[in-house]
Amino acid sequence: MTSSTPIWRSNWLLALLVTVGVFLLYKSTNGIEGLERRFYDATSTQIERKAASNIAVIAIDEASIANIGRWPWPRDVHAQLIDKLAAAKAKTIGYTVFFSEPQIDQGLVYVRKIKDTIPADISALEEFAPVNQVLDEAEEKLNMDALLASSIARAGNVVLPAAFELKEPKGNPESPLPDFALANTIDDADHLSLPVIDPILPLDIFGSKAAAVAHLVQVRDVDGVVREDPLFVNYYGRAIPSMALSLAAQSLNLKAQDLKLEEDQATIGRLKIPLEEGAIMLPQFYKSSDGKYAFETDSFFDVLNDKVPASKYAGKIVIVGSTAKGVGTLFSTPAAKDFDAAQLAAYVTSSILQEQTITRPAWGSAASLLAFLTVAAFLMFILPRLSAGQAALASGVLLIVLLASEFGLMVGSAKWVPLVLPAVLLVAGYLLLTTNRFLFTEAGKVKADAESAETNRMMGLALQGQGRLDEALDRYLRVPVGGEHGSAVFDNLYSLALDFERKRQFNKAQDAYEYIAKHQPKFKDVATKLKRAKNLSETVILGGGGNHAGGTMLLDGGDIEKPMLGRYQIEKELGKGAMGVVYLGKDPKIGRVVAIKTMALKDEFEGEALDDARARFFREAETAGRLQHQNIVTIFDAGEEHDLAYIAMEYLKGKDLVDDTKANALLPLPTVLSIIGRVALALDYAHAQGVVHRDIKPANIMYEPASDSVKVTDFGIARVTDSSKTKTGLVLGTPSFMSPEQISGKPVDGRSDLYSLAVMFFQMLTGRLPFEGATLTELMYKIANADPNSLALFRQDLPANYEHFMAKALAKKANDRYQTGAEFASALAQLGHNGDDEANAPDISLV
Repeated sequence: MTSSTPIWRSNWLLALLVTVGVFLLYKSTNGIEGLERRFYDATSTQIERKAASNIAVIAIDEASIANIGRWPWPRDVHAQLIDKLAAAKAKTIGYTVFFSEPQIDQGLVYVRKIKDTIPADISALEEFAPVNQVLDEAEEKLNMDALLASSIARAGNVVLPAAFELKEPKGNPESPLPDFALANTIDDADHLSLPVIDPILPLDIFGSKAAAVAHLVQVRDVDGVVREDPLFVNYYGRAIPSMALSLAAQSLNLKAQDLKLEEDQATIGRLKIPLEEGAIMLPQFYKSSDGKYAFETDSFFDVLNDKVPASKYAGKIVIVGSTAKGVGTLFSTPAAKDFDAAQLAAYVTSSILQEQTITRPAWGSAASLLAFLTVAAFLMFILPRLSAGQAALASGVLLIVLLASEFGLMVGSAKWVPLVLPAVLLVAGYLLLTTNRFLFTEAGKVKADAESAETNRMMGLALQGQGRLDEALDRYLRVPVGGEHGSAVFDNLYSLALDFERKRQFNKAQDAYEYIAKHQPKFKDVATKLKRAKNLSETVILGGGGNHAGGTMLLDGGDIEKPMLGRYQIEKELGKGAMGVVYLGKDPKIGRVVAIKTMALKDEFEGEALDDARARFFREAETAGRLQHQNIVTIFDAGEEHDLAYIAMEYLKGKDLVDDTKANALLPLPTVLSIIGRVALALDYAHAQGVVHRDIKPANIMYEPASDSVKVTDFGIARVTDSSKTKTGLVLGTPSFMSPEQISGKPVDGRSDLYSLAVMFFQMLTGRLPFEGATLTELMYKIANADPNSLALFRQDLPANYEHFMAKALAKKANDRYQTGAEFASALAQLGHNGDDEANAPDISLV
């Protein structure tokens, strides 16, 4: 650098700026940490460690469900497996399946009714003894919970799971832990482990017979990957061990009293496990081989039917869990993206028993900071003094040293010292400084050569010949207009535009024609070509001959300006609907603008499936077409043409209510009451016509503030409540808004829609949902069993009568709710009059 160089171009200042910029990026976003986590995943799984050989996994897989029956299974099935494993002398049995609700066989209910019906004097007769014996045996055989509890008790080594919510408690617990849960806890008065609330425990009949009850809480990183395991969680001062820790302890004949939790380690007998803050350990995720996990998984059905002999599990820790779709939760880990809870517990248990954890050394943070500062100094004071070749070599060597150091420490000694941040700084700094040098000191001749007209034109021709049309267009547009090469490039652009047309990329053809027309308006027939390409890029042209499923297709002789679908003129594509593409159309005869929903049925189905799909498509049109109401979207027409089935419906100018359910963008209270009231009346009308919507939610309600218009849309999953057209037991809808009966797969009626409307009302009032869960299973459990959140948790300005309204509207039993939309709207209108003055009360007409 000379004295004439401006300070803003000095290398040390640029290096300082990039150092500060990278550090701020690291602190304010997850991008660099995301790279560090991915590097951690790649390196930690390369450690040459072997999984413990005394751990086995039994999977409740899809084959087992296909052979045994739909989930959940009768509990005598689990009892049989536990009996087999106990007889084979398995060391410890861990279940990741929850037994938190009783299972009552209907046969058991009737047997007990029969026993209660028999008079005591008759039951006491000696001649009646055989009958009593048969009834007693039947009661014993049908009492599934008792059978499973007996098997757990006989085995004496079964560990059962408990679920908790990771959350800081605000007060005291609703109720203390039962004795069987307390038995597997230790004191954590210093709150070294993560706080939890809201336990979901096994039933007393099971928990009291289990060897231990352990938590099954997982901690995910921001990218959703499980890399850590909380060995303990803190429930109001009691530390509860994890499933993996309890299995390890049981296999070593240790009890909870033999566990010790300290600030930086956990002691399990003679084992020492290093801990992160929150009593978290970094387990070893063993390298997968040929797509196989470190722990071989056997099918539940195969073990139950002796295809896999139970003797295989003698002396082993056996973990039973679900891998079937829709039954268990799958986790992404450094080793694989589809771990079930049982596999995850197996890896962590093996890490504990063999003390194969990954640690962050005490000096690791200082080493990371030193590396960062070293790179910054290299960029500021050394790199600018090197030639281009020397700078590339030195930077490459330093980058390799950084990444190799992290890799070597991880693979060699299982120590994690994050060095991706200084590596990112090195790459960013090198690129910026060399670019600065290139642009201002060394780039003159190189840039002139690379960007010369002939070079760009020839490169464009080469790229076009390879079919890389976008890159060819970019090169042609770099050629300066005028001169020998500038004139020749128009021929090249014209040829390229024709290639774009052949690929139906009319918008890009339009760009090429516009560039030619701008500089040479009379070039060949460019004016005609430009008009056609512009029309095609803005217009959808439909027709046969293609294999595109409902997408944009070009007819033979595609010079037509506005295509027709039935009697409707197509204007443009609006987007993708539930069944296909949605277009903006117009009826030329009467000038009506419509939205046209299409589906290329013949491209998706064939044979009987095509007939069934066509029937379902037109049944949707028939169902929705029966509804003529000011607050329900109107269906005008349906038909089939160009291999496309279509429905023409009212074109709505508003937008849905999704944005209006956000806490920082809620609508005024009178507006919310008015919208919900009109939707209730629309549903009252639809229910009277025998139509249940089944998916009421903000995304299916359109609202236009300018005209104060409210429309219920998408009766696409509604079904006429006629036995010839409905299937009971089918769960349709969006989970957060589903009623308890819809969650359980029971037949639903209009009261289910009103429940969903109440959920939507709650969300529009508060910006939150009445039921929230970290997983779909937890959410569905809360909808079916838990009380909804109180409105007062989120808004203290609402009168008490809103709370009473919501309690009735969200009742678990349909008979306890508002029975019709009119009744719902009437109660809502009363809310408005009670909660606001008469001038501001919403107008909810019951006509």
